[in-house]
Amino acid sequence: METLRVRATDKAFELTWQLHQLHEPLMFHQSGGSCDGSQPMCIAEGDFIIGNRDVCLGVIKSREFYMGRDQFEYWKHT
Repeated sequence: METLRVRATDKAFELTWQLHQLHEPLMFHQSGGSCDGSQPMCIAEGDFIIGNRDVCLGVIKSREFYMGRDQFEYWKHT
């Protein structure tokens, strides 16, 4: 059984759509920082470069959601 790693509420999908209309296309990333640095971020695609240390967790409304590998290794069991 595959683990569902990314999910969003209907309200989050609605907000994502509104942001997409203003700033398309979007991407999502959660860094391996601490405090505010580890919060999920919604970014205009191309404003953040995905590196080989990032893991794709899944897709929200056809947009990929990435996480820093160190952060993923810490949280992958959840």
